[in-house]
Amino acid sequence: MNKSLIAVFCFLFLLGQSISASELSDYWVQHSDDSEISVDHTQWNQLLTTYIEEKDGLNLFRYGAFIPADKERLNQYLKFLQSVVVTNLNADEQFAYWINLYNALTIKVILDHYPVASIQDISYGLLSFGPWKEQLVTVEGFELSLDDIEHEILRPIFQDNRIHYAVNCASVGCPNLQTTAFTAGNLDDLLELAATQYINHPRGVTIIEDELIVSSIYDWYAEDFGDDDEEIVDHLLEYAEAGLAAGLSEFDEIEDYEYDWLLNE
Repeated sequence: MNKSLIAVFCFLFLLGQSISASELSDYWVQHSDDSEISVDHTQWNQLLTTYIEEKDGLNLFRYGAFIPADKERLNQYLKFLQSVVVTNLNADEQFAYWINLYNALTIKVILDHYPVASIQDISYGLLSFGPWKEQLVTVEGFELSLDDIEHEILRPIFQDNRIHYAVNCASVGCPNLQTTAFTAGNLDDLLELAATQYINHPRGVTIIEDELIVSSIYDWYAEDFGDDDEEIVDHLLEYAEAGLAAGLSEFDEIEDYEYDWLLNE
């Protein structure tokens, strides 16, 4: 195949992807303002309470301790989530639903491939890099990947940069997987807690002498946090505790970005 045909093929593929992404966002923006339907996340909450262990500000997950009965409980929870008519929910219920689905699905992916050193090592084909683009669940007839949930539903529809502190990629460098399931009732409080935990931990923000080093999240998704380094620093200051805030106030530029992809176990 010559280079021209390859270029045309790639263009058409990317065009198809963008159309699909647009259709996803257009569909999932639907919600019912007056809905009082509440999604039951009890099973997920029990698993989080059982298998998360806090150590030095990190919420680590005990994948190796997962027993068969709880694997079945996780599978049943994911099956239940896929049966929910999400468009019948109000916006807060939807927001919590998508966060929990993303996190529970990520845990299942790790368990299905465990032991594994990093989520990046998981492949669904020769050209895949990690599990994020693999369509793993079906909701209201739409086959969805982790990327679809985060980048075509959560980010464009809810437009809340605290999403990045809520979804967990099973890595040490990622914000904590919370010990409590997200619900419409605790949504704002839990998002605030997640942001505060991450920004005040060295994997989120570190100041070494005259250099400000932050998580790569603020590089990968810079547009969600501000138009430039100064605005990103302003965002960090919203959640920084006194000692960190004093140091951050001296900076308007970010020196470097870091991220640890080791499994959060």
